[in-house]
Amino acid sequence: MSSLRDRYSLPGAAPSRLRQTLKSAISCVGHGLHSGLNVEMRLVPAAAGTGIVFHRRDLGLDVPATFDRVIDTRLCTVIAQGAARIGTIEHLMAALAAAGVDDVRVEVDAAELPILDGSAAPFLFLIESAGIVAHGARRETLTVLRRVRVEHNGAFAELHPGDAGFELDLSIDFDAAAIGAQSLALTLSAESFAAELASARTFTLAADVAALQAAGLARGGSLQNAIVVDGAHVLNPEGLRFADEFVRHKMLDVVGDLALAGAPIAGRFVGHCSGHALNNQLLRALFADQANYRLSVATPALALSAA
Repeated sequence: MSSLRDRYSLPGAAPSRLRQTLKSAISCVGHGLHSGLNVEMRLVPAAAGTGIVFHRRDLGLDVPATFDRVIDTRLCTVIAQGAARIGTIEHLMAALAAAGVDDVRVEVDAAELPILDGSAAPFLFLIESAGIVAHGARRETLTVLRRVRVEHNGAFAELHPGDAGFELDLSIDFDAAAIGAQSLALTLSAESFAAELASARTFTLAADVAALQAAGLARGGSLQNAIVVDGAHVLNPEGLRFADEFVRHKMLDVVGDLALAGAPIAGRFVGHCSGHALNNQLLRALFADQANYRLSVATPALALSAA
């Protein structure tokens, strides 16, 4: 998976300048982390300009994957339109954004995506298996023009102008000794996401599990789809995939939540203890003032002269 961008390179044009969709449809079945219900999900190619659209097959309703559709950020990101809700979308959104997929229809038969192993790696595998193809239209880029900051109780999230691409710098600090203080800096690409972020799993504290389930959350949670921490101990028998898996997963969430901007971001994210709520508030603050950003269409690659 680390060679996704090279694998989907197109002759004669840079893939990053063109909108992309999947070559073919692909499906998976799992269960929701919070609902515990079985869920079937199908990723379907979509026309240029469609964006990422979730379709509730059981309701016959669409929900565009945009920041202004977010209605809940408790432990996951939930979007809605009318009677249709879709939760736990951030891992799939991160995989689609990192792989450069602009247009796709995500069909589901429940109000939550399958959690699979708690990371974005299974979604990236689905995207890789389906394949990616450019389909003509040029891609927009969202360029950050000036600093935007949101904060709450010592946590903060910022977007800054950057040199090129999308840079991320995140730190976290938990009382649990198994987590503690961790930080990570990364420039987002298909390769860096696949190697450094995709397989980092969601996590929770053992002391919180009973309360979450009593509140109707985490009913599908297990050691197969989440890291569970008890003080200085990781309860998963296999241990961690990275020594700093916790901050890597939090950065994965940032990538997925900010993908709801609707276009690749050119700028720099800096955050401390940022979660789904602050990530969404950051996008709302960015778009609240047109002086904060510029949406521009990439310049087309030069056409090759005929022989």
